[in-house]
Amino acid sequence: MWRGGRLSAAAILSACFAVSLLPTVATAAGWEPDPAALTVLAARGTSWIYHEKDVPRYTLPDPLARADRQRITTAREWEQTRRPEILELFRQQVYGRAPAKPEKVGFEIFEKDPAAIAGRATLKRVRITVTDQGKTFSFPLALLTPNGVAGPVPAFVLINHRKASRADPTRKKVDPFWPAEDLIQRGYAAVVFQADDVDLDKPGDAARVHGVRAVWDGPGKAGEDRWATLSAWAWGASRVMDYLQTDPAIDAAKVAVVGHSRGGKASLWAGAQDERFALIISNESGHGGASLSRRRFGETVAAINQGYPYWFCANYTRFNGREDELPVDQHELIALIAPRAVYVASADYDFWSDQRGEFLALVAASPVYALYGFPTLQSVAMPPLETPVIRDRMAYHIRRGMHDMLAGDWSLFMDFADQLWSRGKYAKP
Repeated sequence: MWRGGRLSAAAILSACFAVSLLPTVATAAGWEPDPAALTVLAARGTSWIYHEKDVPRYTLPDPLARADRQRITTAREWEQTRRPEILELFRQQVYGRAPAKPEKVGFEIFEKDPAAIAGRATLKRVRITVTDQGKTFSFPLALLTPNGVAGPVPAFVLINHRKASRADPTRKKVDPFWPAEDLIQRGYAAVVFQADDVDLDKPGDAARVHGVRAVWDGPGKAGEDRWATLSAWAWGASRVMDYLQTDPAIDAAKVAVVGHSRGGKASLWAGAQDERFALIISNESGHGGASLSRRRFGETVAAINQGYPYWFCANYTRFNGREDELPVDQHELIALIAPRAVYVASADYDFWSDQRGEFLALVAASPVYALYGFPTLQSVAMPPLETPVIRDRMAYHIRRGMHDMLAGDWSLFMDFADQLWSRGKYAKP
């Protein structure tokens, strides 16, 4: 369908995905786009940038240069001065300001099944109720923990923006978008909440009355930095973390937050703000997530603000067509996660999300991880398809296929967590 004279994101993605059955190009030197895919995009008259030769020259903000132009040289300086500066800029100009930690967060287990997934797991459904300033808001989460496992277990929290049936813990058919069965088999807890239960993924005032933003305006100003939908979803993830810290079955020091596409944008923002998350996973989050805005490759600031004006704060529209004037870029969002772990994943045909821009953002965040003594990604050459690259706390892969989150992606996320948390066959020596 058309929106304001432009193709909708769904229609544009369809143009990319129509080539998904074409042969894939992979070289030892690293991933390069399939020429056949580019030919299809050209034949369709695609107007947005999908060739590297068309990417304009750009200069990224230096994550280690303070506002007063002094250079950051230590992790302590980063934490005390530069990190707060960058976090403030993202709140002010991109995602908006969420309310502060609420006065009270309560939990009610309203359903429990100790024999879920053919007896391999215990299912709990929990109602989270937040109370602040005399107002309340509630939403549910679902939690599966493996049976027969000694001690608390690490957990993966999915911000699910797709149909609830895709992450239904009582389903009869396995769905690779949320392979809870695989997580349980590997000894992880599988946690999920519906993004729509926190804030509807729809524009307009009518949608807002159903979500948390109808209860609390937050500290931002209307028309400027008032919090938006992505920020609300990130807030929801933090409230889920509030619960996980109370559950004796969960190792709250080893919790990953996961999101795909728009959910991946929210997972990065949740992890940037809430340092309780030990691992942040962004799967094909694209613009406003992991990919660099200044590249203008695929989706742009103007395109995303036009298509989804409720995702970001109003100030973000000031940078429509003016990406170089942004005081931050997405590599700095990733840098805010340091020294905790981050995993960025891309897909071969997901040009709208800018696969290379996602990888380059991870590389550009590396200097902050270096402050903590971690090995970093130093080469801008992308790895080959299906070849994860891991540098201690940083990981990346690009896989065959289109814009989706598959069981293979999850398997690699779990492999990374195994290594990170010294578990199973992937444990560190």
